[in-house]
Amino acid sequence: MPSITELIIYIFSFLALYIQVFLLVTFLERRKDIIIRKKPITLSRYPSVTVVVPCYNEENTLYKTVRSLLALDYPKSKLKIILVDDGSTDGTWSIIRRFMKHAQIEGVQKENGGKHTAMNLGITMSSSELIGGLDADSFVHPEALKRIATYFDNPETMAVAPSILVHEPKNMLQWAQKAEYDMAIYTKKMLGFLKAIHVTPGPFSIFRKKVFDDLGLYRKAHNTEDQEIALRMHKHGYQIEHCPDAYVYTVSPFNVPALYKQRLRWTYGFIKNGADYRELLFRKKYGNLAFFTLPSGAISLLSVTALAVLLLESLFVFVKHAVIQIQAVGFHMPQFFAHTNWFYFTLSTNMIIFALLYSFVILSLSIGSSMRGGKLMPSIEVVYFIFVYTFLSPVWFIKAMYNATLSKESSWTNERQMGRVL
Repeated sequence: MPSITELIIYIFSFLALYIQVFLLVTFLERRKDIIIRKKPITLSRYPSVTVVVPCYNEENTLYKTVRSLLALDYPKSKLKIILVDDGSTDGTWSIIRRFMKHAQIEGVQKENGGKHTAMNLGITMSSSELIGGLDADSFVHPEALKRIATYFDNPETMAVAPSILVHEPKNMLQWAQKAEYDMAIYTKKMLGFLKAIHVTPGPFSIFRKKVFDDLGLYRKAHNTEDQEIALRMHKHGYQIEHCPDAYVYTVSPFNVPALYKQRLRWTYGFIKNGADYRELLFRKKYGNLAFFTLPSGAISLLSVTALAVLLLESLFVFVKHAVIQIQAVGFHMPQFFAHTNWFYFTLSTNMIIFALLYSFVILSLSIGSSMRGGKLMPSIEVVYFIFVYTFLSPVWFIKAMYNATLSKESSWTNERQMGRVL
């Protein structure tokens, strides 16, 4: 008879598998509706757009970010760029001043108050029909804005999220993130089909101005304002879409401490914003967000943590048996491997669960890769992804849950100062 621990793990594993199967069924039903445009397009009407770039100590990446905005294939009379220096202590303002000579660009400097305050200042300076943001370590594809604009032909669309890709990965950690971002293209599009996108990410999500006029500006929201505004929109029945071929390239964390800080903030924000908007949970009027997206996020947190505990337990038992064997007969390499009990690493129920879950994850990674124009077949970055996230994600999940219990908030400004190399 399985123990209580095993039963809990089995339940979470079943739910995690259910989520993956549900997304796959959605993909199979709607795959013909996924639009990937490879050639330039022309719009019948070009709505006016303002892009706000909040900056805090971005001297290494800001120039390239602004150049990518200026290179957008969009009428210059319809595109305004506002650069907001949120109290940087490096050479960010000097770079902004160089661009202020450009007719499309306006620059402003303020005391440090956090990303949401920088975004809000830019939004209040705009009268454009559409308003978006772009993190100062991200670069847009020349066709991205036009492709996003097509989704606003539907009057019910209030915001559109892009597909985010990792900019020029250089080490195993960044290649692992590249695979993860590929998978996010797939999951976000499926959530878009389900009308259940729960975050409008900082890199180049575009909103109708009406969203801010009706619902108010960004809030601090535990330093994850992009999650909060999406939940607020759902609360008021505002529709969010995903444009899979609007590519945005972002500089990802270069080392483990930087990745840990970023994911700790994201996970903490998901937990706290989820708690703030708990009224949405399991309410029919909020649709799949209430019954799928938010519960799936919670299940993923608990499942990954539970599976990590199971893996460590199996490893502990394996090592314990090995030590007993060595103490009894000594260590002789051939005999050790001949008599070692490999049960915990071969055909056990736990291993079958692991195999099933990872099979679905690999399939999701492959579909995401194909949606951004890559190969459908798994590549070496999938191996990096599995290795990195199997062992690291439970650490920031557990720490985020602990911090959320104590309301110990992460800092966005500290995160911007480390581990990003162009």
